[in-house]
Amino acid sequence: MQLLHMNRQASELARQINLAEHGGNSSRPAHGVLPSVLTELCGEIVKALHVRTEAKDWEQFEIKRVTGNPEQPVLLRGFGLPDRGGVQFARLVVTLEELGRRQQLNTDQAKEKFQLTNREQAVVEHLAKGWTNKEIANALQITEQTVKEHIKHIMRKTNATTRTGILVQIFNS
Repeated sequence: MQLLHMNRQASELARQINLAEHGGNSSRPAHGVLPSVLTELCGEIVKALHVRTEAKDWEQFEIKRVTGNPEQPVLLRGFGLPDRGGVQFARLVVTLEELGRRQQLNTDQAKEKFQLTNREQAVVEHLAKGWTNKEIANALQITEQTVKEHIKHIMRKTNATTRTGILVQIFNS
């Protein structure tokens, strides 16, 4: 693998991840060395690309990891860009994004305040992670239509009109 481009912000985030990997000891990580979690992510992407032989399958493929210091977590997102020459010529794209400190999601309080069922509470927890209806359905072993129904009920109970609106109400409870 060859690194083609890394901007200043990504370089700084990589340095922070290296520090976190080495327990904050700034004397151990070498300058310019990619964090192991980043190279491991690239390895996972390469393995996945060998399984996904059709370029159209790559469009829906992405691997995400949260890493770094828990006080300043970094989101890694990686995916492959197909090449007509095959997997060996494909390029990997990995983005690094610093995550802001999130408000603590207290679903127990929200459950009580909005009279949510256990299943609705579970749906809210997955909404807060940014999951799609399909991902929520798979995790809860229910259909996508059932997830949509739960979201409708939650919207009614929280007086929200969007998924984001639900989270605003829940985080402010």
